[in-house]
Amino acid sequence: MQAVTWHGKRDVRVEEVPDPVIVDDTDVIIQVTSSGLCGSDLHLYETLGAFLHPGDVLGHEPMGRVVEKGRAVSNLEVGDRVVVPFQIACGRCFMCEKGLQTQCETTQVTEHDMGAALFGYTDLYGAVPGGQAEFLRVPHADYGPIKVPEGAPDDRYLFLSDVAPTAWQGLAYAGIQPGETLLVLGLGPIGEMACRIALHHGVRVIGVDLVPERIARSRSLGVDVLDLQDGDVVENVLERTSGRGADAVVDAVGMEAHGSAAAEAAQKLASWLPKPVAQPLMVTASVDRMHALKLAIEAVRRGGTVSLSGVYAGAADTLPMQTMFDKQISLRMGQANVHRWVDDLMPLVEDPSDPLGLETFATHHLPLADAAEAYRTFQRKEDGAIKIVFQP
Repeated sequence: MQAVTWHGKRDVRVEEVPDPVIVDDTDVIIQVTSSGLCGSDLHLYETLGAFLHPGDVLGHEPMGRVVEKGRAVSNLEVGDRVVVPFQIACGRCFMCEKGLQTQCETTQVTEHDMGAALFGYTDLYGAVPGGQAEFLRVPHADYGPIKVPEGAPDDRYLFLSDVAPTAWQGLAYAGIQPGETLLVLGLGPIGEMACRIALHHGVRVIGVDLVPERIARSRSLGVDVLDLQDGDVVENVLERTSGRGADAVVDAVGMEAHGSAAAEAAQKLASWLPKPVAQPLMVTASVDRMHALKLAIEAVRRGGTVSLSGVYAGAADTLPMQTMFDKQISLRMGQANVHRWVDDLMPLVEDPSDPLGLETFATHHLPLADAAEAYRTFQRKEDGAIKIVFQP
């Protein structure tokens, strides 16, 4: 089959790789019909190569049709249409029953002291082949895949794999209520989806970005957008909130934020180091670009909440603890627990009026053959690329 494979920093290729096969009785094989390109994939493209290997298959936002199943899978049949959550969870362990599927005790990558295994996301998360491919083996398919009906285009359901639950969890963790003011840092796919969901629930939204196409699209939705390059963001937020600050902030940027020159230099240096040197450094001394998080801490009101949806991976980051303690800030974070939020999201996803604009959310639909250029375009934020979907 054809698949998108990693071969080094800023080097992804479409190659012929072996077709997946059933390994465990709870596996299924799906023929992938759509697979998203995520901002988290760009961390692999740029900074996290120390935990990847040439030929690793990327991608963690797939959907498709079941073409083969293990004998213990009774909830799905060959031909069923499914969307696959980005994390692999069993549904039965202590953590899954707590609604913390990204901490699944069955698939935790204990070798690296990490949480649940993820599709297409480094040794740290199990080195499981990903979904930017023609076919995908899905472990624990007796729980993970979400069966979806026939008829509607893939885009109506595809974003249940990651984008929509990640945005929903970011808002749930923020604790934002109708009539309150939410600040969203970063208007890429997750940030924009958070804006869409917040606006749908009657929340006032201020957004921050610096990419003209993202700014324009979020403004068209009704977001009060601040250009990161136009004046002091914190001052502008205070002006809009009677000097108090936002009730909550969703940081949808994460570890590669603009405005963190020293950390950016350290990340770039580490990404070029040989793996035997880079791996221990990243485990014990890595740093994130913290500008977005520090901006969130400054811009949230006293007693407010900062919710992290953007990925952070630094092992030696520093935080302004005096400010956080004095302002009584609540901080919540983590990979989205997809199954926890599906029941909340499904009524909006299946609403014929498409209130979240899922069917028009992707800006680009491309064949797998265009993956290398798609990664370059998405990283450079060119051609209005806000969300790219591969259609194998």
